[in-house]
Amino acid sequence: MEAVAGFADWMASLPPAWIYVVTFLIAYGENVVPPVPGDVAIVVAGSLVALGAVGFVPTLLLAITGSTLGFLTMYAMGRRLGEAIHDPLRLRWIPRAPVRRVDAWFGRWGLGVVAANRFLSGGRAVIALVSGSARLSPVPVAAWSLASATVWCTLLVVGGYAVGSEWERVLGGLRVYGRVVTAVLAVVVGVALWVGWRRRRRRQETAKTPGDAAGAVPPR
Repeated sequence: MEAVAGFADWMASLPPAWIYVVTFLIAYGENVVPPVPGDVAIVVAGSLVALGAVGFVPTLLLAITGSTLGFLTMYAMGRRLGEAIHDPLRLRWIPRAPVRRVDAWFGRWGLGVVAANRFLSGGRAVIALVSGSARLSPVPVAAWSLASATVWCTLLVVGGYAVGSEWERVLGGLRVYGRVVTAVLAVVVGVALWVGWRRRRRRQETAKTPGDAAGAVPPR
């Protein structure tokens, strides 16, 4: 939190034009380099709106635009890399466990994963990468990623604006939200995988039954 406070003080010391630039760049970079604290920057920018340092509309539009363009950049990278993102012997910088998890999400919810990407803490860059690798149609991907960014960034900017200099309250809520979402998704994915395994096992048992019956020796 001390590091975040230092970052907030640094943003507050910038001229308005640079606050806008930093908001856009960090919102964009969060998707491309996930450790970048995009949500933190947007909340802080919202608090600076309340303090009169910058305007509400340009701050919100730049956050939405940066977030959406960052997502689409990773989508384009996924399309270029294709199936290589699933190969454990290639592109070792890509974490394979999150890719498998996001694959399971797409198999169950399709484009709904793109629509919810901003609300899925920690998985945004991977969702964009996998959606590109799966070669989902670019128009609906762009539309849903824009819609997701619009809702999420609006909540963050409004939250920062509402609390003003007490932006720590919003960040504390985001941390709790991230943990809850991660836990819920882990349970949902686990149940989905278990149900899928049970269905495959039933199909295999059903497929074996006719053959077993045909190969049985009839009683004399």
